Amino acid sequence: MTPERLREILAGVKDGALDVDAALRALKHLPFDDLGFARVDHHRELRVGLPEVIFGQSKSAAQIAAVAGRLRDAGQNVLVTRLDAPTAAGLRELLPEMDYDPVSRTAALVVKREPVATRGTVLVIAAGTTDLPVAEEAARTLEVFGHPVERLHDVGVSGLHRLMASKNQLVTASVLIVVAGMEGALPSVVGGLVDRPVIAVPTSVGYGASFGGLAALLAMLNSCAAGVTVVNIDNGFGAAVAAAAINRP
Repeated sequence: MTPERLREILAGVKDGALDVDAALRALKHLPFDDLGFARVDHHRELRVGLPEVIFGQSKSAAQIAAVAGRLRDAGQNVLVTRLDAPTAAGLRELLPEMDYDPVSRTAALVVKREPVATRGTVLVIAAGTTDLPVAEEAARTLEVFGHPVERLHDVGVSGLHRLMASKNQLVTASVLIVVAGMEGALPSVVGGLVDRPVIAVPTSVGYGASFGGLAALLAMLNSCAAGVTVVNIDNGFGAAVAAAAINRP
């Protein structure tokens, strides 16, 4: 249930175009739809600005399809994150309209393509090619929910000239998501170049002493550039949700 749809229902009752019983039927899935194994939150977009997103890890294709179908029927865009290829194949047998992207490990079903009011473009920056799954999770999340996205890939600090060649993208973006593993230095560099919000995402990419992304996480938390915000290791989705909140007028 989107704010726009709720306004339509209330306006219909006010104008006499919709009787109370019809309005009640339209609102019957507020605040959630109980499937037994899951309670689908149709009220979330009204509360926080984005509808419920399905975390695909450890769920069966049938479970994901059941939740996705209810979200679709309610007129909401559907996004599934952390979806492995075998489960995605099973999901597409049940819901062929789902679009699976193996890089970001996400599946999406766009029901509505209404323009979203934003402050501008979110720039998603990946330090290296191995950081792309997390960066693409962030980019895909934003795109499914209507935010304009640009990408800047393979511009890590081992070749800083690659980043500086795209400085115009940095300074014109409204929000920047910077994804990096290894020592996690890139967000601090970017934060020292722009006057926009910078959201840092540490990844679990790196050799033994990176401790599965902990080294990058601690480096980003200790960023020399003031104001850099950090999300959890490999949490491209969380960075995208934060960026969407900042990017809304």
